Amino acid sequence: MSHTQHQRLGLIVAGLLLAILMASMDNTIVVTAMGTIVGDLGGLDSFVWVVSAFMVAEMAGMPIFGKLSDMYGRKRFFLFGSILFMAGSALCGTAASIEQLSIYRAIQGIGGGALIPIAFTIIFDIFPPEKRGKVSGLFGAVFGLSSIFGPLIGAYITDYISWHWVFYINLPLGLISFLLILLFYKEAKQHEKQKIDWFGAITLVGAVVCLMFALELGGEKYAWDSSIILLFFGGSAILFICFFLIERKASEPIISFEMFKNRLFAASTLVALCYGATFISATIQIPIFVQGVYGDSATNSGLILLPMMLGSVISAQIGGFLTTKMSYRNIMLISGLLLVTGFSLLSTLHTGTPRLLLTGYMIVVGLGVGFSFSVLSMAAIHHFGPRQRGSATSTSNFLRSLGMTVGASIFGMLQKNSFSEQMSDLFTGAEMPGLSSQHDANQILSSARSSIPADILNWITEALSNSIVHTFSWAILSAAAAFLLVFLMPKDRMQITAKSK
Repeated sequence: MSHTQHQRLGLIVAGLLLAILMASMDNTIVVTAMGTIVGDLGGLDSFVWVVSAFMVAEMAGMPIFGKLSDMYGRKRFFLFGSILFMAGSALCGTAASIEQLSIYRAIQGIGGGALIPIAFTIIFDIFPPEKRGKVSGLFGAVFGLSSIFGPLIGAYITDYISWHWVFYINLPLGLISFLLILLFYKEAKQHEKQKIDWFGAITLVGAVVCLMFALELGGEKYAWDSSIILLFFGGSAILFICFFLIERKASEPIISFEMFKNRLFAASTLVALCYGATFISATIQIPIFVQGVYGDSATNSGLILLPMMLGSVISAQIGGFLTTKMSYRNIMLISGLLLVTGFSLLSTLHTGTPRLLLTGYMIVVGLGVGFSFSVLSMAAIHHFGPRQRGSATSTSNFLRSLGMTVGASIFGMLQKNSFSEQMSDLFTGAEMPGLSSQHDANQILSSARSSIPADILNWITEALSNSIVHTFSWAILSAAAAFLLVFLMPKDRMQITAKSK
């Protein structure tokens, strides 16, 4: 390969990395700014839609854009996703109400649903087998970085610049990515037009929308057994059934169930689903532990995740490198053991756990998770040619995102219920005039913490610590499920042919 070709590939990779960083970080970067945004725009009762709209649109768009890229080409839909994402970002920065912001976030999400799966697919299109592991590891590392640095960048921009720039920062990054792909990615004309499965797309989007709203609103704005939440769950179930029936008969389905007959694809996507659910529990619960039990600031509670980020970056790179040396299954068995070990260690936390020990536990979890970012993406696409790569990648990413969404809701509910029960037991019969369990539960995560009497603060932090440990104990089950599912993967590994050498 000539020096000019090397430079061109380097610029393409840079453009794809920027797109993945931008799209995968956008949800986490907004979360830390939500307090300021709500204070400015109002709509405290509706702010959940700001996060939900992005996630719903992104998840629903992934399999659809993956399929379209197989049919009509990667480049046009990647560029289309970039334009939508930047347009949504610009609009978000000008939002004058929570309702407007939610609509604009949905536009962003549609763009993100095109960027992430297509970027991963392009790697397989432009790199020979011996290069794919290394580049996939790099992409996986960026994906892991985004979940850690997003909250930190969001907090900094909100505190020192303006919450509007949480969205505007996407414009220069997106423009650079757009130009790099536009100018340097020359796509091979290997795609063929196929019939678009519109009914499948509509039922899939509807099912995801109903499920996401049920999970986001249940237990918060509405009780889990309320009629509206039950309606959302029921609607999701009906639409998913319709989707399955439609896809079985469609000539060119959005998600081909034929792909699931491939053992490596089926097993790796199920493993990705469990990894997504497990990983999100640590990402959410550890900052609460640090802020509520240790008494650190919100920014420091985000910094505590840096060891996990470093662990995931290292193992994502190692995993990509090992794909030509070991089978995907053996690599993921190592990953699964680290993941189960990490969550077993997290389940031993208590109020007296030294910070250094928690840091060590986070590194183990990060090492376990990082392998999945690079290895599972490569395993999912391993047996498919250009005609199905987009669908395979987008389906894998879709299921990981679904796992994260469901995991966040289930583990959040477990922690909340455990904490409420312990607080109720502590305050029953206690003579504490003017104090309530809910009031103090909120105070320990704010500056009002210092006003709580020491003995009461100790009781509350103990209850919070126990509830988080209880949640990690349940998360061991999902980590163990991921480990066991790895055994279903065949012993395939990345093959390097004489030609590719």
